[in-house]
Amino acid sequence: MNSDPLPRSHHSVCPGCGAVLKDIDGPTHPYMLSSPTCFAAYTELLAFEYSDPALMPTHRLSVDAFAVQHPGDGVSRQAIQSVGLHLARLAVQLQHLHVPNRSADIMLLLGKYKGELEALSPPIEFSMTIADVQADAGTPAHICAVTNWAKSAWNDWREHHDYILDWAERHLSIDNR
Repeated sequence: MNSDPLPRSHHSVCPGCGAVLKDIDGPTHPYMLSSPTCFAAYTELLAFEYSDPALMPTHRLSVDAFAVQHPGDGVSRQAIQSVGLHLARLAVQLQHLHVPNRSADIMLLLGKYKGELEALSPPIEFSMTIADVQADAGTPAHICAVTNWAKSAWNDWREHHDYILDWAERHLSIDNR
C-alpha cells in the first residue's frame, strides 16, 4: 500500500541528484542542473541557515553538498570548476586539511587555480540527497542531517578523492609558503 497521498505522476526526479520530490514549477540554478522542486528545497534549507545563527556552521556544507550533487552538463567550464571547487571545500571541511572555519578563505584561494580543474564523471547515484534532509531543516536535527548529507556527497565522489585532495593540497601548499 502506497502511503504517499499524491499519485506518482505528481512527483519529479531531479536530473542532478536523483531526488524524487513533489513536482512544482519554479526557478532552477543557472548551471547546476536540478529540478525546480529540488532547488526550492535547497533554498528553503538555506533560508533556515541564514535566519538562525546556530545553523550557520553547516551552511558551507549545505552549499557544497548541493553543488556537487548538481554538477551541470559536465562540459561548461563554470560547471566543471564548480564541482571541483565544492569537492575541494568538502575535503577541507570533512578531511580536516585545514581549519574548517577558514573554508571560505580557502575556497577563494583555491579559486585562483580553478582553470586547471578537470571534468569529473559524477557518481551514478547519490546515497543521500536534499530530500533526505528536507524534513530536518530548521529543527534540532538540522546540523546532524546536513553533516551526514555532506559526508555522503563527499563519499559518493570517492572515485575522484585522490585527484581532488592532490589538487587542493598542491595549491594550498603553494600559497602557504
